Parts: sequence; C-alpha cells; structure tokens
Amino acid sequence: MPDIAVFIWSQILRDRNGEISNTFTTAPDWTIKILSPFHSQTRVTRNILHCLRHGNHLGWLIDPDEQTVFGYRPNQETEVFDLPALLLPVPSFVTELEIRDIWAWLRE
Repeated sequence: MPDIAVFIWSQILRDRNGEISNTFTTAPDWTIKILSPFHSQTRVTRNILHCLRHGNHLGWLIDPDEQTVFGYRPNQETEVFDLPALLLPVPSFVTELEIRDIWAWLRE
C-alpha cells in the first residue's frame, strides 16, 4: 500500500450514489512510498512494480535517510535522484518539482 496514491480525477471510482468509493480496485496513476526503518526496500519496490504492471504511470520510492528518490516508470530503467536541484519525474498534471522540495516538505 503506498503512502500517497494519486488518481486522475476521471479515474476515481464512485459508488452507486455517485460518492467517492472507499475501495479502489485500480492502480493509482502515481504511487509514492516513503521508506521507513520498518519497511523492506524490496517489499516496497515490489509494490511499486506491481502497480506499474497494472496501470500506474509513475512510482516514487523516497528514502529520507539517503536523501534519494527512486523514480519508476513502465518499461524504463529505474532513475536515481539525489542532488538538490534535480528535477523529479512527475505526471503531466503536476508542475516541476525539484528533489529539494521533497526534503523541505518532509521537514515541515
């Protein structure tokens, strides 16, 4: 289960009453996982790869201890982002993000 799951508005499932469903059976468009000391990097990576195989467009694995973001996209090599000014891969509906933005958010 990702820490943050981002869905394009048109992909959000609704129940019979038109309200947002409590259960999602589709992969999010963007999966974000923040690695903690209690998580196995292997297990988290498997989860991201599973989402990519089922319709996810982008996955991030954020490692705060190493100040590194791993970017996963379907059928592409894993990308490593570890310099403050590097632009991170983002979906088309998001403006540019630098890796330093992520560390600033996690410090707040």
